[in-house]
Formats: sequence, structure tokens, C-alpha cells
Amino acid sequence: MKVTEHIKKANGKTLFSFEIIPPKKGNSIQELYSNIDPLMEFNPPFIDVTTSREQYVYIDKGEGLLDRKITRMRPGTVGICAAIKHKYDVDTVPHVLCGGFSKEETEYLLVDCHYLGIDNVMALRGDAMSHQKYFEATKGGHKYASELVSQIQNLNCGNYLHDVLEADHKSNFCIGVAGYPEKHIEAPSLMTDLKRLKQKVDAGADYVVTQMFFDNKKYFDFVKAAKDYGINVPIIPGIKPIAIKKHLQLLPQVFKIDLPEILINEIDKCQTNKDVRQVGVEWAIQQSKELLDAGVPVLHYYSMGKSTNIKEIADKVF
Repeated sequence: MKVTEHIKKANGKTLFSFEIIPPKKGNSIQELYSNIDPLMEFNPPFIDVTTSREQYVYIDKGEGLLDRKITRMRPGTVGICAAIKHKYDVDTVPHVLCGGFSKEETEYLLVDCHYLGIDNVMALRGDAMSHQKYFEATKGGHKYASELVSQIQNLNCGNYLHDVLEADHKSNFCIGVAGYPEKHIEAPSLMTDLKRLKQKVDAGADYVVTQMFFDNKKYFDFVKAAKDYGINVPIIPGIKPIAIKKHLQLLPQVFKIDLPEILINEIDKCQTNKDVRQVGVEWAIQQSKELLDAGVPVLHYYSMGKSTNIKEIADKVF
């Protein structure tokens, strides 16, 4: 079932969902299951599975020589989606990136998803590689998420790359995209960012999931601004509980977001990361309750593969 159908079926009730990351290459999927199991009591209608783009690794060839190879450390997004869908009878949402994929590779991935009965995809541009200052499109790939959305929507219409096909059984993907309450780090202004979001929606995006935020007012202001700009699809808030003290520096640096002073002060008082984790859980509970009272369609949690703090939050909210 589509994400938008789940929202409609809920008839105003706020749903619970979360996002996981694939295990590193060579690791068992069982650890992932162990972190999903405690969250299934909250009846998530869908689970997101991230995709990591390629990166360079250096292999020692001896005599001071290094061989640079390109690899993916966390492959298997579509396979994990299929495994979770089969094991838990829940819809899954694979993340599809521009970065690291040609248009042909994207089409093959989408065809696989269609064969597996996966009805939803999250279309993202992705980040620059570690050695790049700015994002660079893969040869033969898309530069913008709006272009990726257009390709997915074309496939929904039976239009494949290069070939003239008479498609009697078309895909019907529900397409999610990212939104940024504090604007994307590369956008010169929030209004410019809203314009780009509108382009994605006009290209065929069905719903939006926001980047993490820690001040609900920024989400509410973002939703109002988006609606004023003519963006009328569901906007799902993304919540991430702070878990370690280093997040005070890391999250603003990586995601260019602001943390409320009261939250910063509470974390500064913490003596251990266990204390920080508890502050993060309590803050996310209050965030979630306020968003729940406001009638948001879904509360979507960034779990990063760990479920204990998400379960603590959900226990108090759902």
C-alpha cells in the first residue's frame, strides 16, 4: 500500500514510522531484525531503508603503493526492503539516490522494486562524495532530485529509457521527497528551497519527509510556508533523538541546523552520554506530543539502526 493511502486510511490519526540503515557489508541482517522487533508493537505502516552511495577505499599493495578502489559499504537496500516486507508484512520504502547511479541503473532498481511489490520509493539527490566539495552528478545520472522524480513518474506512465515498449502493466510508485524546515545547506534562502521542493512535487512527488529539527516552530512555519507556496502534499516531520554529546557539534555541522538553547544547556550539564541520551529521549517525547496534538500525519523517527531510545519515546507517545 502507498504511504499516502496509509495516511488517508488513518483518517486523521497520527501514524508511527521509522528509518533504518543497512548493515555493513559482511554483517548479518539479524542485528537489524533485533532492532526492528521492539518497534513493531507500534504498528508502523511503513519502514524506510536508506541507501549509501559509493566511496573510495585504499588497498595496500606493498612497497608504499596504494590502490584506490570504489565500493559501497552498505549495499542491499532493495534486498533488505524485500526481506523486511516478507518477515513483518509491512510496507517498505527504499531510498533511491541520484548520486552514484546512472539513469539506467536507477531504472533497473525501480523495475526490481516493482517486481517485489514495493509500492513506495524515497527520491533523494544524495550527498557529495567525501573527496568532493560540492555534489557532482554521476556520469549518465541525475543532477537534481526533481529529475529523479520525473524518471520515476515516467516509469509510472509506462515510459522506459531508450526503448519503445508497449507496457501493459505499469508501475505505480508513491514518491516521497525530502524537505528542509531550516533549508537545504546549499540553498541560498528558504524561499529558493521551497521553489525546489515545489519543482519536486510538480514533477510527481506525493509526500514530503523533513530533515530532523529540534524546534517544532520551525516545522510548523515550514508547513505553512509550503502550503502558501502551493505545496499541498502531506509533510511528515522527521525526528531524531540526540544520543551523544558530540551531536551538539556534529549535527549542526553536517546538517546546518540550529539547536534550541534550552536543549544545549541541558546537554551541557550532562556528565555522561547515558545522561545525554536521556535528555534526548525526553526532548523527543515532548516534541512528539506537541506534533501529535497538532495532528501531523506521521511521526517519522531516524533510528540509525538502534531502537532502544525510539521505543522509549514511542512508549510515551503512542
